[in-house]
Amino acid sequence: MKQPILLSTLCAALVLGVSACGGQQAQNQTAAASSALPAGKDNIILNLGAEPESLDPHKAGESASFDVIRQLLHGLVATDGEGNTVPALAEKWESPDNKVWTFHLRDAKWHNGDPITAHDFVYSLRRLTDPATASPYASYLADAKVQNAAAVQSGKAKPESLGVTAINDKTLQITLSQALPYFPDMMLLPVTYPVHRATVEKHGDKWTQPQNYTANAAYSLKEWTVNSQIILERSPAYYNHNHTRIKQIVFLPISDAAAALNRYRAGELDYAGVPPAQFQALKTSELANEMRTRPALCTFYYEPNHQSPLFQDVRVRRALNLAMNRDTIAHKVMGRGEQPAYQFTPPDIKGMGKAGISWQNQTQSERNRQAQQLLAAAGYSKDKPLRFELLYSNSDVAKQLVNASISLWQQALGADTVKIEAVSQEWKTSLETKRNGKFDMAFSGWCGDYNEASSFLNMLRANNGNNSARYRNPTFDQLLDTALNSSDAAARQRTYHQAEQQLEQDGAVIPLFQRISVSVLKPYVKGFSDNDPLKNWQVKDWYLQ
Repeated sequence: MKQPILLSTLCAALVLGVSACGGQQAQNQTAAASSALPAGKDNIILNLGAEPESLDPHKAGESASFDVIRQLLHGLVATDGEGNTVPALAEKWESPDNKVWTFHLRDAKWHNGDPITAHDFVYSLRRLTDPATASPYASYLADAKVQNAAAVQSGKAKPESLGVTAINDKTLQITLSQALPYFPDMMLLPVTYPVHRATVEKHGDKWTQPQNYTANAAYSLKEWTVNSQIILERSPAYYNHNHTRIKQIVFLPISDAAAALNRYRAGELDYAGVPPAQFQALKTSELANEMRTRPALCTFYYEPNHQSPLFQDVRVRRALNLAMNRDTIAHKVMGRGEQPAYQFTPPDIKGMGKAGISWQNQTQSERNRQAQQLLAAAGYSKDKPLRFELLYSNSDVAKQLVNASISLWQQALGADTVKIEAVSQEWKTSLETKRNGKFDMAFSGWCGDYNEASSFLNMLRANNGNNSARYRNPTFDQLLDTALNSSDAAARQRTYHQAEQQLEQDGAVIPLFQRISVSVLKPYVKGFSDNDPLKNWQVKDWYLQ
């Protein structure tokens, strides 16, 4: 999923400071007191890290939105605590050839009492792909090879021609143009979830307001105060209501991770991220037993705008890629176990492995020499420096990473040869800026929508709505088509490696590091799993004890 992944804010270590926060002993006492389950507590308070872009699954495109939507809506499938794809609204599914998929729906209702039917999915998948919706994920079903999806997305065919059919109220059939054995896994992403047609058509864009929102999962939307809080209430209309034990969820959009950690210590949050600056100290603090470190299929990277005159020369893009000291970024700036990224797709995702980037085993000095030669060949020097703006969202961690990257580039290429201005924007504004292509280079992140290498590589296809770098190469797109057509896993992996090598040759993006997730969770919160690398958690599976 496109992260726009949020990097929690970094601030000075006053959270762990002695004098600034009243002393370590006072902090220990506060933390110890806040670790016990408060009497009568029946809610859970979570930090999203940012204000959600939208609670409409077909108009959302980032992690904060998806985290809330997963509590309000169910799709065909979900994941269990180990990251396995399991039934949700579809009780079972089958395909004789991995091309025609049939999903059998359970008896379940929308919160207004209407039955959930296959027709809801037909309407919703058409709406996702319809260019009139302007979804960031409009190309998602085309990437999934749903019949006619590419034509619908481009406006060359009507949404009604999309290869989704309601055989009857409880049977949905989805037809692909080619076999895709992991197609059910692609239905995990909230953009494939159904919406209540009558509600959307009656209220238009206002259907996501609390008084209008028609949910179908464990929780209903009670309140959405922008830049303040979102409150969800347990719904008795949910088909598995008796399984849900937490009455209320409160989401807060705190972008400053140090402030969030302070509130966690004070018992005002039940879950919070751990910023790099506090990681080492927290490991030996009173909160050590509440820290959770888990894998995440996420890559942080810089995306040059390929339509910007500054970055249309591949030599410039490759020079900046080579000159980036990602070992320093991963091990010293982040320092929580993140791994340097030499390829866009995490090696640990299914079907990938290490792509064999040619210069990965070179020393940084050797890479820097090549980068200097490429930049000089492109015509840049002290007398004609490369000048560009580097966009990031207003997070202190992102600010620290961007400033460190600028310093590393200038050390490698010369401070007089590379002039970079860091530009900070509010989260939603930065998303819009990237989608509109009004930037030189941007700091970005991407998390897997499903556990397969194409979840990353598809994002850089020419027609993908999340390809804000505007990267275009028919050879790359053809490699992905070849991989999809391969029934042999080893052959598919070799083709994925070729695709990654093509990205490197083109300087498509500049990978920085593969992320891990580090957080603190109150010990009275039970049922939370650390083992799902997609992080598709649902509060309905948690309880307080």
